[in-house]
Amino acid sequence: MKSIVLSSIVASLLVLSGCSSRTPAVDVETAAPVAAQDVEVASTETATPTETVSVDESMVDSSSNEDETLKHMSMDQIESKLLPIYFGFDRFNLNSEMKYRVAEAAKLGKEGAAQYNVKLEGNCDEWGSDEYNFALGLKRADAVKKALVAEGIDGNRISVVSYGESNPVCKDKTQRCFAKNRRVDFKILP
Repeated sequence: MKSIVLSSIVASLLVLSGCSSRTPAVDVETAAPVAAQDVEVASTETATPTETVSVDESMVDSSSNEDETLKHMSMDQIESKLLPIYFGFDRFNLNSEMKYRVAEAAKLGKEGAAQYNVKLEGNCDEWGSDEYNFALGLKRADAVKKALVAEGIDGNRISVVSYGESNPVCKDKTQRCFAKNRRVDFKILP
């Protein structure tokens, strides 16, 4: 019993140890300033807490013809339509643009992917300890799961996993690259 309590305390301390308070170092020679117009939801980039994100108008079109084709899509086709959900530095809450993406994913989950399960993969940038980043990735995936359940997706169809900082899509030492790694990816499961 003592070992369970002791291991729980140690695990709690590791999770609560927090993210490093230092600011990420950026290679100033290769880093370009990030302007709001460079960051769009349709791209694979995201906004830092001081930037704005605009929604690509092509994502807003919802016709009944599209609804019919969703029902006959393969797992790979459905997965390609599920865009990553991005987060701010050291954050796991969804901003309004990412809530829109979650709503679109829920619509796809109800119509085209109703027979499939989904795995939410939480990811982080390289700042913070490994333990903290795994916990943060899990919180990000859980936040997306809660938003999907709120949109009407059965929670039993959704599993969550955290990769922490171990699954980067960009390895440059720039703010733009760090922002690409703070995300939750969707994986369709049979």
